[in-house]
Amino acid sequence: MKLSVIIRPSEDGFFIAECPALPGCMSQGRTEHEALRNIKEAITLWLEVEAEKHTAHLPREATLRTVAV
Repeated sequence: MKLSVIIRPSEDGFFIAECPALPGCMSQGRTEHEALRNIKEAITLWLEVEAEKHTAHLPREATLRTVAV
């Protein structure tokens, strides 16, 4: 999966990274490289939390599978 990320400088000298496709998914870093590394981790965690929200109430007879896109 490929997602677009916006990286911009903040007023405090850090870089803010945001993934527009995932509401509220943001991170920051002291450098652009660090911000990019941090947003990758934030995206992974965001997707895990969303998956848990949607699978918590599956019926017993349902089968959960993982696919790569």
